[in-house]
Amino acid sequence: MSWVALDRAIRIGRDRGLPASARWYEIRDTIYRQIMEKGWNESRKAFVQSYGAEVLDAALLLMPLVLFIAPTDPRWLSTLDAMSAELVSDSLVYRYNVEASPDGLDGIEGTFSICTFWYVEALARAGRLDEARIIFEKMLTYASHLGLYSEEIGPSGELLGNFPQAFTHLALISAAVNLDRRLG
Repeated sequence: MSWVALDRAIRIGRDRGLPASARWYEIRDTIYRQIMEKGWNESRKAFVQSYGAEVLDAALLLMPLVLFIAPTDPRWLSTLDAMSAELVSDSLVYRYNVEASPDGLDGIEGTFSICTFWYVEALARAGRLDEARIIFEKMLTYASHLGLYSEEIGPSGELLGNFPQAFTHLALISAAVNLDRRLG
């Protein structure tokens, strides 16, 4: 997100004719190179949760959404495939593998609604439209009777965590817009 902040500051400056420090470009590009080098795990063929780790994290789904990497870049597609295999359960997305990266919290971890919508959008941007549409439509069935989403979805489909979760609804809108745009 440090890269995003600098990239957007540079874009705002450029688009509005405002000054942007040359140092911003340098730091943004340094962050980019570091993530591409140290955030990529060659043995996993995927970007990982932290430098030197082997654990995936659904927050990586933001990479193409914030324009850090092209949604069809081979390294991104390999990461997306790894996430599909490891973090997705019946179309719902876990934030990360709790067994591989314990967080110290008690209780059962559900899938994260926002991560599932990020997944839909990443799939759509990668051109995997049928898969994205099916998962999106399936996710719509997990809304409450008012069409609202909780932060997490439990193993039996129960709504867990914060409710309603505003960030999830923003991800829903973004996924819907991007999927619709690509479906034509």
